Parts: sequence; C-alpha cells; structure tokens
Amino acid sequence: MGTVPLVLALVGTGAANAAPDRVPVTRTDPTDQPAQWPAAEAPNVRPYEGVRIPDDTLSSLQWARPLPNPKYLAPLEGLHGPVPVAPVPPIAPPPHKLRFGDVQVDAPDWLYREQAIQLNDGAAMAEANIATYLDSIGMERTRSDRVAGQTVGAAAIGAAAGAAFASPFALFGAAVGGGLALAIGLPFAPIGLAAGPIGAAYGAALMAAPLAAIGAGIGAGLGAVHALSAPPRAQGAPEAVDPAPENTAPASEATDTAPEAADTAPETANG
Repeated sequence: MGTVPLVLALVGTGAANAAPDRVPVTRTDPTDQPAQWPAAEAPNVRPYEGVRIPDDTLSSLQWARPLPNPKYLAPLEGLHGPVPVAPVPPIAPPPHKLRFGDVQVDAPDWLYREQAIQLNDGAAMAEANIATYLDSIGMERTRSDRVAGQTVGAAAIGAAAGAAFASPFALFGAAVGGGLALAIGLPFAPIGLAAGPIGAAYGAALMAAPLAAIGAGIGAGLGAVHALSAPPRAQGAPEAVDPAPENTAPASEATDTAPEAADTAPETANG
C-alpha cells in the first residue's frame, strides 16, 4: 500500500513527459515576490523541561533522591497485605559511579555514558519498585530501602559470579555458534560473512545467560534474607551528663574540722 503513491507519481511524470505540449508553462520574475517557506509546526513535538543533571552523574532520573542515611533501621513489624501506596522515588548514583543497590563501582572508561546511564536507571528503577512493594505491605521505609538495596546489589554480584563461572562454556558456545553461522552464511559471501560474529555472540549468550540468571536469583535471595534478618538500629540518644560529685560528709563535721585544723596549726608552730 505504501508503494501506491509512488507508482501514481511515476505514472503522472511519464504522462507529462510523453505529452509536453499539453502542460502549460509560465515564467515568473523571481524579483516580483520573495520566496517564503510555508510556516508549519512539526506534529507531536512537546518541549521537555526538567532539572539538569550534573555531567558527572550517570543517571537520567530527575526525580531521584539522594542516598538514604543508614544509621537508623526500623524493626520488622506491622506487616499486612498489599495496599496502594505512593511510588518510592529511585536513588541517584554517586558521581562517576555505577550503582546496583548497595553495590557501587567506578564506571569504566570503555563504557559509553549513554550505556552507563541505562544501567544505572534500570537498576535504580528495579530497586524502587521493590521498595514500593515492601512499603505496600507495611514495611517501614528504612527497612524497605535496606531490603531493596541488598536484593539488587546481591543479584548483581550473583549475576557477575555466574557469568564468570560460565566463561569457559561461553567460549565453547561462541566457537560452535560462530562456526555454524559462518557455514550457513558462507554461500552468501561477502554479506553472509557477517553471520559469523552474530552466531558467536548468540552462542556465548546462550551458554552464559542461564548461569548468570541463576547466580542473580541466588544472590537476590541471599541479599533479601540478610536484609530482613538485620537487627534494628535505633537513633543515637543524647549523651548523658555525668552528675556532680556529692559530698558525703555531714556539714557539721566539715565545719568542725576547719577550726580544729586552725587551732592545731599554732601549736605545731610553737612546739
């Protein structure tokens, strides 16, 4: 259907070329009226306004909040069924950092900034969604932040460990996948040669992805259990002021002692 206007245009052009005497030709002086491009607005264009994120912060979540204070941790009590609650804002990563829950690493130089932003945004939104659900079942915010952060962080560590464990299998899968893809694409050379790298990447991912997912699941479970079982930490109480030392001796004794000492002094001097 999209080719119909193109066919009609070509047919119309052919007819005009076949009978040029039927097409009126007029000449206009370009100095008579200045040529103006028709004023039109592009459809579906809306200006985006927001807070400018610093260049050293690898995030695009403009409604993010700073890192929570870990000094206080509420006890795990008062849980109930899920109820509607306000969405928990995501947590912004520190400057020049990749943040996966409570795990923070320096952003590598070889990683493009757009990719780093995508990684941070995805991890922050996953953490915020977990915290929102925990809030909905009555968990206090400091505890829900702790559980969500450790769950995402441990999942990232588990995924990295699973991928590292699967690296030998990934190399084998890359070799097999690349060889099969190259054999299939070789008759279509030179374009078919591009199938080799694609098949290698697919074979490596096919072997590494399951183990990485298993590691992420195990890590997420361990992180959640550790955060749920963490003992609460109360806010620091004001320091107690030491009371003034009390004089246990009776006032009469203290009064009597002074004259005795005064009377004894001359005798000692005269003797």
